[in-house]
Amino acid sequence: MRILMLSKACLVGIYQRKLEEIAKHPSVKELKVLVPPSWIDERGEVFLERVHTTGYALQVTPIRFNGHFHLHYYPEFPKEAAAFRPDILHIDEEPYNLATWLALRAARRVGAKSLFFTWQNINRKYPLPFRWMEKWVFQHIDYAIAGTQSAADVWREKGYMGPMRVIPQFGVDTRLFLPVHKSNHILKIGYVGRLVPEKNIDLLLKALASLKEYQWSLQIVGGGPEETTLRNQAEKLGLKDRIRFTGQLPSVEMPGYFQDLDVLVIPSRTMPNWKEQFGRVIIEAMASKVAVVGSDSGAIPDVIDEAGLIFREGDAADLAQQLRKLLINTELRCQLAEKGRQRVQENFTQEQVAAQTVAVYQEMLN
Repeated sequence: MRILMLSKACLVGIYQRKLEEIAKHPSVKELKVLVPPSWIDERGEVFLERVHTTGYALQVTPIRFNGHFHLHYYPEFPKEAAAFRPDILHIDEEPYNLATWLALRAARRVGAKSLFFTWQNINRKYPLPFRWMEKWVFQHIDYAIAGTQSAADVWREKGYMGPMRVIPQFGVDTRLFLPVHKSNHILKIGYVGRLVPEKNIDLLLKALASLKEYQWSLQIVGGGPEETTLRNQAEKLGLKDRIRFTGQLPSVEMPGYFQDLDVLVIPSRTMPNWKEQFGRVIIEAMASKVAVVGSDSGAIPDVIDEAGLIFREGDAADLAQQLRKLLINTELRCQLAEKGRQRVQENFTQEQVAAQTVAVYQEMLN
């Protein structure tokens, strides 16, 4: 079968390992993946990383309204679809986006089966014309993949009645995200992600301010509009010398970053229009045998399961208590590290995600 995928997420180099695994499958005759040259979000502009490109075609296509989540689209896509003549179009976008609506129309013109991918885990009513586009996509798409069960539940509530399967968008390459022996004298704590209010990094700083008697350091990786505010907060709390802001790192440097950590914290909080959808850094950290502490926002507890510690979102004292456990109990850290690696190997490898995705393709054609 011939697969055409449209995906701005595949700009990220380490995510491309899933594409190599899909292309290896005996039933996949040809895989072509179209990506924009870059994508703009709160962190800044993310450019294409060509890292894992064996066995398939990774091609740049122009984008319009870059950075506008609902309005962006790919003007050359209809020509690309007509030239490639895919059996299946994999639209790596939410069903209410203009890009999805236009891509699905192009797929129907060339007779391709089609699917969309969704992380949306809040039942939101979108304004016109996006509500019309969403309804039209529901009526004409052949399949849906949801990143979590909570996302799948939302689309059933919204009226999508077609076939759907729950598969994470990407897994982890456990050959890249490998644990190493650590001999740290101080506990190295990390945060990775956007620096925005819903990620709640200010709560992490408050929690750490109550743990000054312990030996720890914090490295914050990522960018966003909250950086200046967080730097000022760290200084006011007397934590400036213990905290390092690294900025955005290339995806190929992330395995090395995790290898240097002891603990990763995901302090997200639920907002009226957002709650944590998955937290890919969770499974990357667990694969690297890093103990994980996460809030109970959205999908975080489901991803971590029993392989980490959970605190009540918005509760700095509870977060501090969980961190204190890891500061004083080396054995607990080691146990969680082992459980995390095992959980990833059993559920979240790139090979597993790719195999499940190809199984969807086969079901669509059969």
